[in-house]
Amino acid sequence: MKIRIKNKEYEVEIIDNNQGKIIIKVDNKEFEFSLEENKLKNILPISSVKKQESVKEIKAPLTGTISDIFIKEGEEIKQGKKLLILSAMKMENEILCTHDSKIKKILIEKNQKVKEGDPLIILF
Repeated sequence: MKIRIKNKEYEVEIIDNNQGKIIIKVDNKEFEFSLEENKLKNILPISSVKKQESVKEIKAPLTGTISDIFIKEGEEIKQGKKLLILSAMKMENEILCTHDSKIKKILIEKNQKVKEGDPLIILF
């Protein structure tokens, strides 16, 4: 999964080795943590935590023009699906989905000019 802290993205993976330790991998660097017996009571099993719907906004990575849109609102999409083409500096840039999701709202139209950081699509 990707997390963002102070406008910097990190690729994070949490691995439970079932031996009282958890390994957290951040940008391919591993950090190992021991779980102390007295602290285990504060940890809930994943199945007992209600999954919350997370909303993610896809933003323009650079200033340009939307050349094409390949998705529709309400569509379920898989990681790697081409969402749109953003033309900038005489190049066509494919914007791909980074994780399985569903399109909640498309905020742009074909031929619309956008600036870097403008919201394009809302996923949930």
